[in-house]
Amino acid sequence: MPVMPMFPLGSVLLPTVVLPLHVFEPRYRQLVQDCRAGSGEFGVVLIERGLEVGGGDVRTNVGTVARIFEVAEAPDGRYALLAIGTERVRVTTWLIDDPYPKADIEPWPDADDGALPADVEAAADALRGVLELGRQAGWDVEPAVGALDDGAVSIEPGAASHKLAALAPLGPADRYRLLASAGPRARLALLVELLGDVESMIRFGLQPDP
Repeated sequence: MPVMPMFPLGSVLLPTVVLPLHVFEPRYRQLVQDCRAGSGEFGVVLIERGLEVGGGDVRTNVGTVARIFEVAEAPDGRYALLAIGTERVRVTTWLIDDPYPKADIEPWPDADDGALPADVEAAADALRGVLELGRQAGWDVEPAVGALDDGAVSIEPGAASHKLAALAPLGPADRYRLLASAGPRARLALLVELLGDVESMIRFGLQPDP
């Protein structure tokens, strides 16, 4: 199984989604240097417990391969880079962090669970409804609304399921559940369910005080 450099984060990277990173820790500067000299790819997993800086974190075992497509190095050695999520993977074995995290990984493609464009539309409609409520509640929803209006949701259900999940106002734990869903149809159905919870929360907050 291939060994991949890994970058644990406090957020979830989904396939098709762009990841901006500011890299300042020496171990992750080395990761960037090694990636630039090699395949240009590293894995991203969610930190379940602990912090992004300093190590000692507890990590999930489902993640996404990130491919670097733009990088800038500052005079002090820090990096600003952009990467895009390409495919979902599972960690089979975590290796020693020397100097940065590494793991044996295996590809984990989505199951073909019969997702249809109608499933995409149902999830997109649910997201539009939540974003409109969020606007009424004073949330900054314009970036997500703009992405939807610009056609960020693909007709192809697999890509669309990830893009919609990335645009939804959800926390890391819920996004991880979406990433780990068996396939697009299951992911879209879970997204509708999670958006229903968000809608209930917003409507409760919009209720006038007694």
